Amino acid sequence: MESPPESSSSSPVLLNIGGKRYATTVETLTQREPSSMLAAMFSGRHTLPRHPDTVRRVLTSGALFSGAVASEDEWWVQGMVFVDRDGKHFRHVLNWLRDGAVPDMSESEYQQLLREAEYYQLLGLADCINDRLGWKNDENFSEAELTRKDVIKCIQAPRVRFRGVNLSGLDLSKLDLSEVDFSYACIKNANFSSAYLRKAKFRLTEATCSSFQSANLHECELIGANLEGSVLDKANLQSANLQDACLKQCCFIETDLRSAHLQGANLMGANLSGANLEGANLKGAKLAGTNLECANLQRAYLREVDLRETHLTGAKLGGANLLGAIR
Repeated sequence: MESPPESSSSSPVLLNIGGKRYATTVETLTQREPSSMLAAMFSGRHTLPRHPDTVRRVLTSGALFSGAVASEDEWWVQGMVFVDRDGKHFRHVLNWLRDGAVPDMSESEYQQLLREAEYYQLLGLADCINDRLGWKNDENFSEAELTRKDVIKCIQAPRVRFRGVNLSGLDLSKLDLSEVDFSYACIKNANFSSAYLRKAKFRLTEATCSSFQSANLHECELIGANLEGSVLDKANLQSANLQDACLKQCCFIETDLRSAHLQGANLMGANLSGANLEGANLKGAKLAGTNLECANLQRAYLREVDLRETHLTGAKLGGANLLGAIR
């Protein structure tokens, strides 16, 4: 690695964000949010990781400097800075840094962009997104009927049911909620991160935009549950039953879904990169736009699944049942 060259604030910067390529300027990256990680990276004080290829392509037009994603024929490889993040929302990061603009997005997309803003330490962008989420919550959010303390008292009993109860927005992270029955409950925006939920029941639960990150959901029942936009990264969903569940735009990055029941589940736009779906049953699941890159699908049951719009780069499909699947 080498120190960044001396450059003016208008000098072009070439970025590879998780495989997506962008072009901008030092001024854009440093002016609006001077305390951010991006501003620090391009302040000239730090050594940056650069692409090892030294090929230099000659630009024949000004397209590279327009802020659009550069084409393969209009890319300078030398000096390109690599950042190991999902590049999907980085265009919104750049538009914020240029114009202070945040587009209208779904709640799940706002939460994904918020994670990127927090990673790059863009405090202004994070505040703006939280304001937007607050407006949505004001419109759609109803007050929970219980508090975290109430729940803790209830789970001391040998058999606990919260069937049909409104627990929206509660922080229930790290609690032992094994075998608790949440069927028909409303748990929108609830936080179950790192909770122990083995054999818990979530049948037909309304759980949009909730967090189950690193939670233990082994053998849980989530039949027909609505988890659209929820985060389940690195969760244990081994042998869980998610049949006919709505899992649109959910994040299952590196999630354990071995032998999970996903028949008829709606996984459109979900991110399952690096997930372990060995032996999972996905018969009839909707996978349009689903990211299954580097996922383990060995011995998975994929009959009658349309895979034409599914991202399968690097996925392991050894022994998978693809009879009747459309590829």
